[in-house]
Amino acid sequence: MSVTICRAVIRGRVQGVGYRAWTEYTALELGLEGWVRNRRDGTVEALFAGPADDVAAMLEACRQGPLGAGVETIDEQEATPGDLALRRPGELFSVLRTP
Repeated sequence: MSVTICRAVIRGRVQGVGYRAWTEYTALELGLEGWVRNRRDGTVEALFAGPADDVAAMLEACRQGPLGAGVETIDEQEATPGDLALRRPGELFSVLRTP
């Protein structure tokens, strides 16, 4: 099975609405690995790793987000296994601190 690793920067009303917790829950439900964090510029950054169809489904879900979110755009780019190493040891999906 091939693994897709994608980094996404989600823009809009995405902080203060539970977006990170929703992302963690949704990604784990889809069986994805990765991480999510707020950024100082008001965006949310996430990395998803897993089967291409599941990563695509997660990105589509991110366009809606949790109740109260207002997603304007999502910037997507390929990522590397090294980017996945930012998550906490022993966790499949981590909510990280703001860099």
